[in-house]
Amino acid sequence: MRIVVMMALVASLTGWVAAAEPTFAERLGWPAGSRVVIFHVDDAGMSHDSNVGTIDAMEKGVATSTSIMFPCSWVSEIATYMKKYPDLDYGVHITLTSEWGKYRWGPVAGKKAVPGLTDNEGCLYDDVPSVMLKATPDEVEAEIRAQLDRCLTMGLKPSHLDSHMGTVFASFPFFQRYLKVGIEYKIPVLLPAGHLEYLSQDMPILAPTAREMGKQAWEAGLPVIDDVHPGGLGCKKPEDKKAQVIAFLRTMKPGITEFIVHCTRPTDAFTFITGSGPMRLAELDTMIDPEVRKVVEEEKIILTTWRELKQRRDQIKP
Repeated sequence: MRIVVMMALVASLTGWVAAAEPTFAERLGWPAGSRVVIFHVDDAGMSHDSNVGTIDAMEKGVATSTSIMFPCSWVSEIATYMKKYPDLDYGVHITLTSEWGKYRWGPVAGKKAVPGLTDNEGCLYDDVPSVMLKATPDEVEAEIRAQLDRCLTMGLKPSHLDSHMGTVFASFPFFQRYLKVGIEYKIPVLLPAGHLEYLSQDMPILAPTAREMGKQAWEAGLPVIDDVHPGGLGCKKPEDKKAQVIAFLRTMKPGITEFIVHCTRPTDAFTFITGSGPMRLAELDTMIDPEVRKVVEEEKIILTTWRELKQRRDQIKP
């Protein structure tokens, strides 16, 4: 009898906690238990091949969002496309690193404005630790603003901000400046703050900070998501990508989760940039695979965009 009573008490408390902590999907108006996904294509603008892959994934597949690397050489091509289709979901992929050995880029703000972000070639550093050690929060904020300004100057209306290689998440002061700019411009920022199942596996040290920053973003009127899947988590071989995505769709928790991909249609020239072409092609093939779309339908997954999240957040009274 005592065990039955204890089990009932636990069930009651569990129900109370669930009721007290609704997912961000519920807060944004979806029914309880809804599983909402943003399939997000990183690295648009990095190369022509990246742009082709991004467009294919969004036109022909389940990808719903992308973000653009404004320091890179192929931004004009993707910007021209986006201006033809203004309702598409695209953001600014805040780029504070330049990681490829033979293809480099510098800061949009210029070396004189952000010397702590540049290496001896005048390019952005090729790794995140160097940025953490040598750049100041003021320089990071200046470069975030410069990249956003280039986006706006080109006539684009970004749906969100996020971070190339997660650099802004590697330092709490950088994280603060990133959120500050998003709040100032009323542009959503990639900031998971719900159950964080995947983020806790990928970057466990970040989880408590993310939840606190998520609270700030929500209170400032920005939408917040429950989790982000980095894509590479648990998948190292291109031939395993489709199975990984299908498993994600079948097992994901309720809430809003962004799943990150890097869709590319690599030509021979892409091999001079990076050897990651096979994985990027596998991610594109997965996004446009009919079986993946079928699983989305079978599992009653709701596909969404950052624009829709902002619209839903705007409808909620403070």
